[in-house]
Amino acid sequence: MVRHDAGMRALVFLHRWLGVAFCLLFAMWFASGIVMHFVPFPAFTEADRLAGLAPLDLASVRHGPTEAIAVAHIDRVARIRLVQRSDGPVYLVQDGSRTVALRASDLSAAGIASAERALSIAKDYAARRHWDAAAAAVVGLETYDQWTIPGEYDRDRPLYRIALRDPPGTELYVSSVTGAIVLATTRHERIWNYAGSVAHWLYLTALRSHPAAWDRLLWWLSLAALIGASTGAVIGTLRLGSGGSTFASPYRGWQAVHHWFGLGCMVFVLTWIFSGWLSMDDGALFSTGGPSAAAAAAIAGAPDWSVLPGDEAQHLDPQTVEAEWFGFGARIYRRERTAFGAQRLALAGSPAATAPERAFLTDDAIDAVARRLARGCASAVTVASGDSYAPPPGVSGGRVYRLVCGDEWYDIDASNGMLLEKLDPSRRAYRWLFGGLHRLDFPVLAARPALRATLIVAFCAFGFVFSLTGVVIAWSRIASAFRPTERS
Repeated sequence: MVRHDAGMRALVFLHRWLGVAFCLLFAMWFASGIVMHFVPFPAFTEADRLAGLAPLDLASVRHGPTEAIAVAHIDRVARIRLVQRSDGPVYLVQDGSRTVALRASDLSAAGIASAERALSIAKDYAARRHWDAAAAAVVGLETYDQWTIPGEYDRDRPLYRIALRDPPGTELYVSSVTGAIVLATTRHERIWNYAGSVAHWLYLTALRSHPAAWDRLLWWLSLAALIGASTGAVIGTLRLGSGGSTFASPYRGWQAVHHWFGLGCMVFVLTWIFSGWLSMDDGALFSTGGPSAAAAAAIAGAPDWSVLPGDEAQHLDPQTVEAEWFGFGARIYRRERTAFGAQRLALAGSPAATAPERAFLTDDAIDAVARRLARGCASAVTVASGDSYAPPPGVSGGRVYRLVCGDEWYDIDASNGMLLEKLDPSRRAYRWLFGGLHRLDFPVLAARPALRATLIVAFCAFGFVFSLTGVVIAWSRIASAFRPTERS
């Protein structure tokens, strides 16, 4: 009995002071979670990017992709793209970590060295999106700001930020490396994200620009919050009925309200905080799912870029807004895009007329690279749109193939030959423990988005009110701790 009492006192002490420390953070997490569901963090989709591209000026393309690769001095080229900018067509030669931009007219460097050039590119993009850019101006050249903190922008930094000064308050970000538009935000997104993603993730620029420090801070905060919630669940369950009645709370006032609310939302709070902690896992307990450089190289197969004909670019369709060459199974494919949902795919060197609209890599081509990727792979299968593990395809209505190699699954985008994800048993478990528990991303709810949204709002609202009862109790606890002791 003594040990039981000592254990309970320790649990109460731990829960009490972790509650004091984290009650406001809990309330903020629940409230900001609602906002995030309706206004996610600003992102630039593939459809956004293509919507602002102009058809290629093929008459100005005087050099082929092989020449561009030679000038770029990149050892292991992953892919090369040809895009049209307001100042002419540009080759973008990529390896796994960097991009080199070269003018297709003379193969000179095509990085953006002036604010005027960045403004011209931004205005051209805005015009193609039918946005008002008459009063647009360059705000600055920035390495980081609140909306470009994620690592996905690292290969494009620094970024020119251009304010269009239009009614929605649109701001565009232009890469100084490639001249590409990499992000567009509106005033509505920015304002609501301060109450949503920025608050929820503690996404302050000064902190988030130090990824390792931010990651560890969030990991420990989430773990401490999980411990606080878990001790509360244990105490609340054990104390139920300790007042003499089976369903009576021994507490009074706000503590009784907190007790009943806690019991009512205990399962949701525990699973939500646990899965939120898992969002910061980053490979510690579960695999990340990110394809390795070795796997990507195995799929590409070290193609010989020198075999591309000198007039390769002249094979392009005049309506092409972006051309891309990539290696797949040691062969080089040319991808011509005319819109987000329209593309032609053919072996490099083939005339455009021989490549049918919306062509993708075939299952035979996928099977051929399976032998390079892993042993014991079954034949490639098309991933159904309703598959619980399906990644989004690279084009609208596109196709994703899955190679099942024992316990490991490899998802390959048939539109561009990219290895999207490696799903081992650990990653498949993470999909449910995080995506399912934290985002309610279950098939039955994914098919009913209105119901899913309603449940998310209801659960988070319930958790928010529960957290406020903790705030009231914490305030009382702090006030009593600092109240002067009366002397007789």
